[in-house]
Amino acid sequence: MSESLSARWIRELALAPHPEGGWYRETYRAGDHFPGVPGDGFPAGRSLCTAIYFLLEHGNFSAFHRICSDEQWHHYDGDGADVHVIEPGGDYRVLRLGRGSGRQPQAVVPAGCWFACEVAEGGKFSLLGCTVAPGFDFADFELADGIELAAAHAQHAALVRRLTRTKIKQGGE
Repeated sequence: MSESLSARWIRELALAPHPEGGWYRETYRAGDHFPGVPGDGFPAGRSLCTAIYFLLEHGNFSAFHRICSDEQWHHYDGDGADVHVIEPGGDYRVLRLGRGSGRQPQAVVPAGCWFACEVAEGGKFSLLGCTVAPGFDFADFELADGIELAAAHAQHAALVRRLTRTKIKQGGE
């Protein structure tokens, strides 16, 4: 049996499992850093920018999480991907990455928003990239507790239930 295209990308790009779901590898970390002066919002030594490859396969998802920086998403190969964004005030939008009508090759999730990603309906995999500025640090990474996020944004409870790893009973109980 021949290797699937997603498996080939995982192997060729040396991707590893990501804590939020999917596969990733850091490809860039800026050599320049924040000096840690009052008001810059980031501790001394924080890289100005980072980038990763990120691959999702059908049936897996990037669980709701948030970070302290803007994150720009890029579509490279495969099927489209949907990035679900819940803003701090509760507004929801979906960023449709990919090729074709209604999709775009890049989109940005603003700092502080909860977001999750999945392969678009009917797709097999999406090879994406994420660029974070100021640079990503796992100290800023917060994986959502599905029960808490659903309680905070009850209007999005079904979506939160589907795209978090915390088990939430039907109806948010």
